[in-house]
Amino acid sequence: MIPAAGSGSRAGAALPKQYLEIAGRPLLHHALRALALHPHIERVFVVLAPGDGRYARCDWREFGARLEPLYCGGETRAASVFNGLLAARDTIAASDWVLVHDAARPCLGREELDRLFGELEADDTGGLLAVPVADTIKRGNRESRIVRTEPRDNLWLAQTPQMFRYRLLIEALRSADPALVTDEACAIEGLGLKPRLVMGDTRNIKVTFPEDLTLAELILESQKAGTARKRPVSKSRKEPPRPPRKTK
Repeated sequence: MIPAAGSGSRAGAALPKQYLEIAGRPLLHHALRALALHPHIERVFVVLAPGDGRYARCDWREFGARLEPLYCGGETRAASVFNGLLAARDTIAASDWVLVHDAARPCLGREELDRLFGELEADDTGGLLAVPVADTIKRGNRESRIVRTEPRDNLWLAQTPQMFRYRLLIEALRSADPALVTDEACAIEGLGLKPRLVMGDTRNIKVTFPEDLTLAELILESQKAGTARKRPVSKSRKEPPRPPRKTK
């Protein structure tokens, strides 16, 4: 599920951030692609603002029937996800895994997504992609003066996707304050549970400010070039490369 009902005001653009063009496609397209083309994901719900007229003007044919828009977005991320879960309740079982991914994270890699599935498959709670904090953390005051330096031991930067069972997630969001919950893991924590931290990648950036668009485009170009280099090349026209052995 991808909540995409926000205005993206910090990006400083005339249209919602998820529709800004990057590498020839809307930002939302790249975020959707990482999920919609993964073999373990059956359906991708896009939670849009009521009356959103831009989504229908974009070309989503690449994703076929896996993609389903839901025009029930709320005023906050938590409200949008909760409304989306309610709208999709007839097609999701209580024990099904639900992934929630930011519309503004276009650079999610297949390796990170596979790692998330692998480490959470048997987990009782669920979890999220995250990376350890590497920079020195300063706490400031209202005058932008340093109050103290915070220890960074065991501090992580949360990313998405975040992955939890349907019933658990909807219960957590129902009991949470939408204005205070900044991600799904926060809502789960409110139930007294401890989501698992799964190693992510610093390239899985969230586009927030205008300069992030340039960085995200460079990352996408690098990923595309890396994928092209990994493709097998036949040395002889008479002996094409053998297909990989299928596994169950």
